[in-house]
Amino acid sequence: MTGSPEENGLFTASTHGDLDVADVTGFDAWARVWAELGVVRVSRETYEELIRHYCEPHRAYHNLQHLKECLQVRRFINAACRASAEIDLALWFHDAIYDPLRSDNELRSAQWLDDVARDSGLDDETRHRLYNLIMVTRHDGAPASTDEAVLVDTDLAILGASFERFEEYDQQIRREYQFVPLPVYRQKRRQVLEGFLARERIYTTAAYFDAFEQQARANLVRAIDRLD
Repeated sequence: MTGSPEENGLFTASTHGDLDVADVTGFDAWARVWAELGVVRVSRETYEELIRHYCEPHRAYHNLQHLKECLQVRRFINAACRASAEIDLALWFHDAIYDPLRSDNELRSAQWLDDVARDSGLDDETRHRLYNLIMVTRHDGAPASTDEAVLVDTDLAILGASFERFEEYDQQIRREYQFVPLPVYRQKRRQVLEGFLARERIYTTAAYFDAFEQQARANLVRAIDRLD
């Protein structure tokens, strides 16, 4: 792939929800990731359950669109990492459990993946890395490994999307938190966005920094200004 992520079909607004996600989120893609980890017999039942979770009606952003974008941008950027299949599998599960009323979504998602990984025969060290990959998406600490940095940067790539896609994302987040009174939401959202903007670097890895840092900062400034 050449050109920007937007030019290559990444981060395109899809307000009608008619996404063609089969290319990266179909069962064949799911099976390939497991095969790369040495698991030949994969669970279609687990795959279908996972997809049902991403299709839950309360999800406006943390849905199949987000999963598709993460998997696509990880491959597009192709940042140096140790185990790309582990990153991809963690991406499949990183928002497997999502309830905006709870604060333990990452923990429950990591536990689900750990159960599936154990039943699939993955060793303890691999399972431990997978668990940590999901837990780092809490974005409350620095990544402890290159793979964790790649996964976090992938999850945050939406901040560096086109203005149009970022605007859609911002509206999607508001819909997920529509139960929060607007003044409170504006205050909390401002804290989150300003937290990212205050970082010396939003993206840890050089590849993601080069691709998204400048656009992300412009998007954040615009979004914070709108909250005023």
